[in-house]
Amino acid sequence: MNILGKYSIAASVALLFMSEVSMAQGNTNVMDQAQPQGAPAGYVNSTWQPSLVPDGIMDRVPHINRVLPWRLPREADVMYSKRVWREIDTRQKQNMPFRWRGDDASGGGMFIEILLDGVKKGKLKAYSTMDDRFTTALTKEQITEMLTGTTDTQRVENPETGEITIKIVHNEFNPDVVTRFRIKEDVVFDRNIGRMVTRIIGLAPLRDIYNEDGSYRATTPMFWMYYPEMRETLAQYEVFNPENDVARMTWDEFFENRYFSSYVIKTSNPLDATLQQMGLSGTDLLYEGQRIQEELFNKEHDMWVY
Repeated sequence: MNILGKYSIAASVALLFMSEVSMAQGNTNVMDQAQPQGAPAGYVNSTWQPSLVPDGIMDRVPHINRVLPWRLPREADVMYSKRVWREIDTRQKQNMPFRWRGDDASGGGMFIEILLDGVKKGKLKAYSTMDDRFTTALTKEQITEMLTGTTDTQRVENPETGEITIKIVHNEFNPDVVTRFRIKEDVVFDRNIGRMVTRIIGLAPLRDIYNEDGSYRATTPMFWMYYPEMRETLAQYEVFNPENDVARMTWDEFFENRYFSSYVIKTSNPLDATLQQMGLSGTDLLYEGQRIQEELFNKEHDMWVY
């Protein structure tokens, strides 16, 4: 056998050995893996059960997303400014990601549970709903009372003796009652870049309240959050993408690119009144909100004429 043949056999043996070692290491990594890869630190839902094995074929690695800082326009460059309040109805098809239950890679909870988890852990600050100017921060006791649910009593009958006893039941907070979110934003025309810029200032989850018979009674805001303080936290959680599971965006990207559907409920006015407080309701309310939306859109084109 010539020397070339010996080198060929040696190379084949070496490749075979390296392949077996690599396969053994790969199997060891799979067996040793106890926590899901790519998951954020901690889950936002205490009842979420993470998978004990790699639930997928991708080798996901933990990562930290950073937000793109806002460029704040100079006051001298702002030629037009309008404050707008909107509401996001999570029951609309485009807003279904707000009701997504999550998975191992996104924290295992709905969007409202991400906010509540951030508040409970001190990562996010909640402000009172007495106004929407973030004047009063809620205390830890107030937040705990809001998030721990309510206490109720039930009459329980003993099936053997027929004796009636009173049982105290603690009702945990149900995230499904949060069906809408209210946002406050500023719309300004920055002549330095020659276009309208929309920035979200605040966000408030709205909770539905029901009567004892289960009928709907009203909707009330839970608390306000200062959006610029939320961005770093929102950037660590993913939004569901129905088209491609690997092409998900973060909640910060979702809001910054305005992938949600919303309708106008108020603009800055002398009475500081919402459209509903001005006497509008039903389709008239929606038409007026759409008119304001088109007015803001056309304003950007009108500014080029000045």
